[in-house]
Amino acid sequence: MTLNSKELRNLSESDAVVVSKSLKRFPVYIVLEDVLDTYNIGGFFRLADAIAAEKIYLCGGCAVPPNHKIVKASVGNYKIVPWEYKETAAEAIRELKKIKGLSLVAVEQSNKSIDYRNYKYRFPIAFVFGHETDGVKASTLALMDVVVELPMYGVNKSLNVMVAAGIALYHAIEESTKKRLFGR
Repeated sequence: MTLNSKELRNLSESDAVVVSKSLKRFPVYIVLEDVLDTYNIGGFFRLADAIAAEKIYLCGGCAVPPNHKIVKASVGNYKIVPWEYKETAAEAIRELKKIKGLSLVAVEQSNKSIDYRNYKYRFPIAFVFGHETDGVKASTLALMDVVVELPMYGVNKSLNVMVAAGIALYHAIEESTKKRLFGR
């Protein structure tokens, strides 16, 4: 089933539950740490739906639905994508580590990061994205299996967190589907 933006916005909560449960999801989890821009958060719901992610964790300073800007930017996807609020990203990560074989990947610029194209993504997987200016906290980076970054060729130091997320997540999904991990 695919719905246009008007249909998604008008989808009742009960119908959204039915639609959500009917989806075959990739074992991909998205952890947002202190992402402050509510339009970015809404965009993450759209991205999570686009890749059929399992769940989003909104942590720390993140606003949560039904914040009107998240509702607007998500185009109704906040009703489709499972999500949960946690006080800290570390709390979400502790929960996620209970998943057998889970790999933890932060998308962040650091002295330990590698080019996102050089990592061999394995699933299930959790991606961590941080604050628009400050990035992922050092204490959270210490919990990761790997830190990946997108190369920057111009003067600007970084991309918008949503843009970086879209590139990294689609790359990981593409790599996994090439390996036929999900039978899609």
